[in-house]
Amino acid sequence: MLSLTPEQWGELGQGALTTLGLTVFSLAVGFGLALLGALGRRSGNPVARAAAGTYVEALRNTPFFVQLLFLFFGLPTLGVQLTELQAAALAMTLNLGAYATEIVRAGLDAVPRGQVEAAASLGLSRAQTFWTVVLRQALAVVYPALVSQVIIVMLGSAVVSYINVKDLTYAAQFIASRNFQQFGLYLVVTAAYLALAFALRAALNGVGRSLFRFKQPLRAA
Repeated sequence: MLSLTPEQWGELGQGALTTLGLTVFSLAVGFGLALLGALGRRSGNPVARAAAGTYVEALRNTPFFVQLLFLFFGLPTLGVQLTELQAAALAMTLNLGAYATEIVRAGLDAVPRGQVEAAASLGLSRAQTFWTVVLRQALAVVYPALVSQVIIVMLGSAVVSYINVKDLTYAAQFIASRNFQQFGLYLVVTAAYLALAFALRAALNGVGRSLFRFKQPLRAA
């Protein structure tokens, strides 16, 4: 039987809020990185393509935990000192941005060329065509994959407790070190992560339904 004090329940709640806050931050900034990365990967400029490709491959082919350790313990040797929270937020953002880059690029590639040509025939500029025609349709195609990637990053954020970020896992470990009720405590934490994942997915799906009222992008004739 799990027995926690109100203070300990509060610690778990604060940890859950920290986990959620880190996820929301990484989503907001990481999507911007993903969009820039996708444009770079599709660019005719070889330097832009190489830079975006290096970023994506480096982040997608190394463990998130190692990236976190590099930012928190490695960068200080170069004179860059990050707090625990800053290192966690940066690691999550860079990781999400790298994976989402390929997702967004796939969406952009899926928009029929005829849509771009039709927009040009209507007198839209390249920028107007991209923002009003291409991007919306591309995101509609890959939105479920983006949502899933955000959930994966949130669940993977449990390792930030290693550098003493006071997230949900850190709170559970701290409480367990005092009351030794590991089974009941980690069962509650498992349920909490499950609830966070379902709640975040439901919220993002609601945003998606609002943004993409059409069911699928228009197709070229």
